[in-house]
Amino acid sequence: MSKQPIGIFDSGVGGTSIWKEIHALLPYENTIYLADSANAPYGLKGKDRIIELSIKNTEYLINEGCKLIVVACNTATTNAISILRTNYNIPFIGIEPAIKPAALQTKTNSVGILATKGTLSSELFSKTSGLFASNIKVIEQVGEGIVELIEAGKVYSEAMRQLLISHLKPMIEANIDYLVLGCTHYPYLMPLLLELLPKQVKIIDSGEAVARQTKAILEKHKLLNIETGKPKNTFFTNGNPDVMASLLDDKFEVSYLNF
Repeated sequence: MSKQPIGIFDSGVGGTSIWKEIHALLPYENTIYLADSANAPYGLKGKDRIIELSIKNTEYLINEGCKLIVVACNTATTNAISILRTNYNIPFIGIEPAIKPAALQTKTNSVGILATKGTLSSELFSKTSGLFASNIKVIEQVGEGIVELIEAGKVYSEAMRQLLISHLKPMIEANIDYLVLGCTHYPYLMPLLLELLPKQVKIIDSGEAVARQTKAILEKHKLLNIETGKPKNTFFTNGNPDVMASLLDDKFEVSYLNF
């Protein structure tokens, strides 16, 4: 089983930001990445549809022999991971917005979270926020339009810049000192965010923590690949392969898959 691949899925190309962290920490692991770009963004869909799509992606990866699945999508995690863990006998790693470290470290008692509607309205996010951020001001902002631009290959476009200026305005006015990125697409916005935010604002995403948790769960279940040969990293999308390939610095082949 240890040679079997790690499966990773997202509503599109954004989860490649998570894949990069996992690959950096676990360079010998084989991986299969599944981008459901045809249905992106998940954040605008209802809970039942998000669960349905998450099950579809999970079953594809299990059929490909994956030993563990990373749900590299905040919306899918917050809405569907409990059902996936109940229905399938395989370890799952999920992703939640890192509201806890932001809430514990803020000095201004004001933090911002940029996420999809599906994540911000989920029970899991509400519970986490209630546990750790009940005594601070949390500026929640739905990142409307961001995923669509990234999926269209327009990460650094003027349209994206104007969209971010609009989304960040209420956070800057509320004097946030931490911005939590609540969608795996959003780390690709880091250069723009650093340019547009005040210098004192720190940005938190979940990538490194997810990679560490993936390693810990593989070790716990004795599933770490102990071989040190060149790994096989496979990327599938039902969207435009060129967009994902560019985010992977054109170092990997991305195949179109109608799933």
